Amino acid sequence: MTEESPFLDIPSSEWIASNRSAFAIFDSFPVAKGHCLIISRRFIRDWWETLPSEQADIFALVSEVKELLDKQYSPAGYNIGTNAGSAAGQTIFHLHLHLIPRYIGDSEHPQGGVRNVFPEKASYLRPPLRPIDNANAPF
Repeated sequence: MTEESPFLDIPSSEWIASNRSAFAIFDSFPVAKGHCLIISRRFIRDWWETLPSEQADIFALVSEVKELLDKQYSPAGYNIGTNAGSAAGQTIFHLHLHLIPRYIGDSEHPQGGVRNVFPEKASYLRPPLRPIDNANAPF
């Protein structure tokens, strides 16, 4: 394994799509059928280090891979996300986006989607509990 990033060792024969700035693979530990990673070709830590041209290319590749997944798996929706920094759960410090197909019935309560990283704060369908006497409280 390459010391900096295990993604640098992935042979192009395992890529399902690519462009000048990124490549896509099926996730080795999928949370759903068709879960893919879109990985920057340039070894950078996270989204905040990308150039504008890389951002455009990465999202173009997300769209291309979504079309492939639509044809192969016919999901009902998608989650797209990235973890930036240890506090956000990043474990491989090489920029990658998760493209996760979603299916009817794959979660008992899918409302909130990525907001479920904090399950107690995920529901925006109920009024939030806010302190009355502290207007500067973040939540």
